[in-house]
Amino acid sequence: MAAECRYEPLLYAENAWPWGVEGSTLEGHDIRTWQADVLDAIATHLGNIETRYNPLRLAVASGHGVGKSAGMGMIATWALSCFRDPRIVVTANTEGQLKTKTSPEIGQWVRSSTHGPLFEVDTMSIKLKANPEQHRLDFVSWSEHNTEAFAGLHAQGRIVLLMMDEGSAIADQIWEVAEGALTDDNTVLIWIVFGNPTRNTGRFRECFRKYKNDWTTWQIDSRTVEGTNKLALQSIIDRYGEHSDPAKVRVKGLFPSASSRQFIPTNTVDLAYGRHLRPDQYSFAPKIIALDPAWTGEDDLVIVMRQGLYSEVLDVMPKNDNDIYVASRLAHLETKHDADAVFIDAGYGTGIYSAGQTFGRDWRLVWFAEKAVDPGCLNKRAEMWRDMRNWLVSGGSIPEDVELYEELISPETKPRADGIVQLESKEDMRKRQMPSPNKADALAITFAYPVEAKKQGGTNWSTPDKVTSTVMNEVFNPYGDI
Repeated sequence: MAAECRYEPLLYAENAWPWGVEGSTLEGHDIRTWQADVLDAIATHLGNIETRYNPLRLAVASGHGVGKSAGMGMIATWALSCFRDPRIVVTANTEGQLKTKTSPEIGQWVRSSTHGPLFEVDTMSIKLKANPEQHRLDFVSWSEHNTEAFAGLHAQGRIVLLMMDEGSAIADQIWEVAEGALTDDNTVLIWIVFGNPTRNTGRFRECFRKYKNDWTTWQIDSRTVEGTNKLALQSIIDRYGEHSDPAKVRVKGLFPSASSRQFIPTNTVDLAYGRHLRPDQYSFAPKIIALDPAWTGEDDLVIVMRQGLYSEVLDVMPKNDNDIYVASRLAHLETKHDADAVFIDAGYGTGIYSAGQTFGRDWRLVWFAEKAVDPGCLNKRAEMWRDMRNWLVSGGSIPEDVELYEELISPETKPRADGIVQLESKEDMRKRQMPSPNKADALAITFAYPVEAKKQGGTNWSTPDKVTSTVMNEVFNPYGDI
């Protein structure tokens, strides 16, 4: 049977377990429709000699209770039973999940299969008894500081199978290393990711969005799956609402509007992305230019302009320590756009500010760590980002800039018992493998202080920006004091 099913995982699954047999553990059960669809997608890919040795990427986002562990068990058993010396690696979001749930579930499916007696099933591996060193599956816990286990997935002429459980919480760096490792020629290469769609950022989310052309995807509503507890699922809908994030994640297999700690919800940025504005909707407002200097060699220096609901990225350049050059460029843009105010992040911008003074420019430094005007915010940075979020909700428009988009949805809040708004630091974001929010911070700086159009004699700092005032005072904030 194994030879006949090498490229037919659905056929293998149908014959390797006693489906529906009275007295067996599968009495009254059959392969679920979505599981059959995934197995059939693998068969279709492998059955075509033109696609057989191209990488196959599958992603399954689902609500609770759909049988994803069983699906992983069937696929793992098929690969172990039908290929010689396979290279199979299974990982999960945490070591605890891997050892207490993923590994036992897959191990049970291997043991209960027709070929189960051939294998030795341990907590962190499953080995063919006749060839334990070469013919095996390994359960590997991931670490962004130790990616070697995902960098050497080679089995030329055979099969490489990588399965990830609870993919939302696996660091982007692991995804990147794994992607680069699936490169053997004349080899069956399959990468499958399962999980509840708990986070609206990260590589699992992007399988269904940015990288959707590279992935075959399923988003499975638990209510449509055979054998799920429909009453329990409906109680979640009734408790939280049909369109709530808990209903999306736990029942519908949809990604949430906002992750639990995500500061600006993705759908808010989606609406602002490339939003068309008529000039009369913003031309009356003051023009504010902001500069966010590069902190490290990996960061960019960014200059942004905002006028009311309109925003634009004016310039991006690599880290530049020539303060005179940067100040000259900033002064040129100030003159070109007839800006009413120029704000500079003081962290690495004091030299640029000083150079501007020698040019006779009336610029202002912004200290991210300074005390916020609003006592509900920990510091100026949290306050600026809060105001920027409200601006987006009220109709703000951002350019169609993928980097800016990713930076706006990436930062998370740091929970505090006193309810004060605090954003994670850039260092914290780097630990999560998130991009440094250079463009987003520059846009946020435009909300540092109130501004009105220039009067004779220079900028007036005392009168609020008309649009900002409207946003702060009249727009309902659905997020409260996050």
